Amino acid sequence: MTSTSRSTAHSALSPYGWDEDWADAFAPYAAEGLLPGRVVRVDRGQCDVVTPDGVLRADTAFVTPHDPLRVVCTGDWVAVEPDGNPRYVRTYLPRRTAFVRSTSSKRSEGQILAANVDHAIVAVSLAVELDLARVERFLALAWESGAQPLVVLTKADLVPDPVTLAHLVQDVETSAPGVTVLAVSAALGEGLDVLAAVVGGGTAVLLGQSGAGKSTLANALLGEDVMDVQATRDVDGKGRHTTTTRNLLVMPGGGVLIDTPGLRGVGLWDAGSGVGQVFAEIEELARDCRFHDCAHESEPGCAVLAAIDDGELPERRLESYRKLMRENQRIVAKTDARLRAEIRKEWKRRGAIGKAAMEAKRGHLR
Repeated sequence: MTSTSRSTAHSALSPYGWDEDWADAFAPYAAEGLLPGRVVRVDRGQCDVVTPDGVLRADTAFVTPHDPLRVVCTGDWVAVEPDGNPRYVRTYLPRRTAFVRSTSSKRSEGQILAANVDHAIVAVSLAVELDLARVERFLALAWESGAQPLVVLTKADLVPDPVTLAHLVQDVETSAPGVTVLAVSAALGEGLDVLAAVVGGGTAVLLGQSGAGKSTLANALLGEDVMDVQATRDVDGKGRHTTTTRNLLVMPGGGVLIDTPGLRGVGLWDAGSGVGQVFAEIEELARDCRFHDCAHESEPGCAVLAAIDDGELPERRLESYRKLMRENQRIVAKTDARLRAEIRKEWKRRGAIGKAAMEAKRGHLR
C-alpha cells in the first residue's frame, strides 16, 4: 500500500476502527489492487462494506461458504475488488476476536455473530425478573470471544426505588466477577454517558433477548432513531425481533456499535475458558480440593462444597456452573473424538464406583 493510499484508507476508515496494524495486515492485498473495508451488514450471501470509495455492495461467494465459522460476518475487515458487477469479497483479515454460539440445530456447528469486537454489551431488562443463569451464559460466550463483557441493566426507570435498584445491580455483580454492571434508562437518559465513555473508541456488540431494550439503547448511543423499536409484551417482557440483521454503525462520540437480533437460543460453542472466567471464584476454590479431578458433587475434601456449607458460595452458582460445563463438554465432544472417548471412560469409572458402593452396601445389610 502506497503512502497516499494508506493515508486515504486511514482517513476514511479510522471512524470504523482502522489502525496501523490493520493497514499492515492488509498490505499484501493492497499490492493486488484490492480495496480495504469493514463489513457493516450481511444478508443473503452479500454484504455492505464501507471502503475509501464509499459503501459498496459485494458478494461473499469467494469466502468459504460451507464453514459457518469462516463466512464473512459483520465487523470483519475485508479485501474487496475495486470494480466489477458484481463485486466480490476476496478474503477477510485474521480476526482479533470472534463472538460464536452453537446453532439452534442439532448439528455440531458454530455460528459467528460478530467479529473484531472490543466490548460485548449484554443487555438485561429490569422490566422482568432477573434470570442470572442467562446472564452467566451470555457472559461465558462474551469472555470466550476475547472481548471485554459489560452488563447493562436496561429500563432502570421501572425500578424507582434506589435501594431495590442497588440490590439488583449487586445480584448481577455477584454473578459477573470482573465485569462492570451499569443500570441505565434510555427513556430518562440516565447512565448513558457512563456507558458511552466505557465503550467509546472501540467496537461494541449489543447482545440480549428480544424485548431487552437493545434497539432503544442503540438509538440512545447513536443519538438518533436508527433502529426500529417495538413494544414488549406485558406478561413476560418479551418482544418480536425488532432487529433482523447485524448492523455496524458509528457512534457520535467515537467508536462503532454492532446491534444484533434478539437471541432466543444462546448455546455455548467451545467456551470452556469463558465459563471458567464467569465462575472464577469456583475455579479458585477448586484448586484446594483434595482431588484434582473433583466433580464437586460428594467427594471428600471438596473445597467448593465446603464453601457452600459455609455460606461463602451460593448453591445456585454451582448448579449453573455444572450445567454450563456439561453443555460445553457435550458440544465439544461432538467434534472431538478423543474427548468423547475420555467422557465414556469417565462414565464407566463412575459407574464402577457406584456399583461397588451398592455391592458394599448390600454386603453390610446382610
